[in-house]
Amino acid sequence: MESNILPLLSVIVPCYNEEDVLPIFLERVSAVLSGMTSVRYELVIVDDGSKDGTLQILRSTCANDDHVRYLSLSRNFGKDAAMLAGLEAAAGDYIAVIDADLQHPPELLPEMYDSIVNMGYDCVSTRRVSRKGEPLIRSFFARRFYKLIRRISRIEIVDGAVDFRLMTRQVADAILSLREYNRFSKGIFSWVGFNTKWIAFENSARVAGKAKWSFWQLFLYAVDGIIGFSTAPLAIASISGILFCLLAFAGVLFIIIRWLLFGDPVAGWASIVCIVLFASGIQLFCVGILGQYLAKNYLETKNRPIYIVKETSTKTVQNR
Repeated sequence: MESNILPLLSVIVPCYNEEDVLPIFLERVSAVLSGMTSVRYELVIVDDGSKDGTLQILRSTCANDDHVRYLSLSRNFGKDAAMLAGLEAAAGDYIAVIDADLQHPPELLPEMYDSIVNMGYDCVSTRRVSRKGEPLIRSFFARRFYKLIRRISRIEIVDGAVDFRLMTRQVADAILSLREYNRFSKGIFSWVGFNTKWIAFENSARVAGKAKWSFWQLFLYAVDGIIGFSTAPLAIASISGILFCLLAFAGVLFIIIRWLLFGDPVAGWASIVCIVLFASGIQLFCVGILGQYLAKNYLETKNRPIYIVKETSTKTVQNR
């Protein structure tokens, strides 16, 4: 790169049914990026199979703004796949990821960029310092999840961490080198390492539109994260099996001793039924853990593309 050419900042924006908030977001983020005079910028917006007017807005915007590019996926592959698509399409020397709902304040981008260029960080990530506006039950389980995954895995996932971050091309290439099908981006971002700065911000409500994540979807996503970055559940299943073998052995000894002392080894069917049901439940739980790991391996070995691009602003279709 010649010294007189400014570095390029690519801002990746995954979208799913964001027609209500997208025009507001584009206006606000463009104002911020236009004020960053030390860098050129591009917006790489990934339409993750939206069913509303998101794609029409992107087509219109690209026709009038040279800074905006878009990719439209053939269906909804999920946010992690959309972020991967954006990372692979981004041409920047520096790459940012931000949501379109404006819960991630784009006004932080200049500070994040300055931290990398002038302070020597490889990546600047953000975390929420509060969960204001979030349902209490969701907030409670989210905090428990962060504590749990830090205990049972070798990666450090900061409580309140979000996908809003800015990184160097080296970090982006490291992330792209991980081609796993079952993607848990928070874990991937932490796994690749690099010198990371954390910036805290206050949580805010969506400017428009509706949240796309239900409690059940978040729960399944948390399970994916645990299975993807920890083998502790397998150890729990093994330990449970050992403990129940010991309990069974102790139970046999108890029955034999009772028969020798009292002559009646049977003391009611209710307790036996409860024990059998409890033991069966533990067995099914352990089999379920094994099944989850087996299912993930099954999906990985099928080698399906992580996403399929149906349309782009350059009309080039690609499968990844």
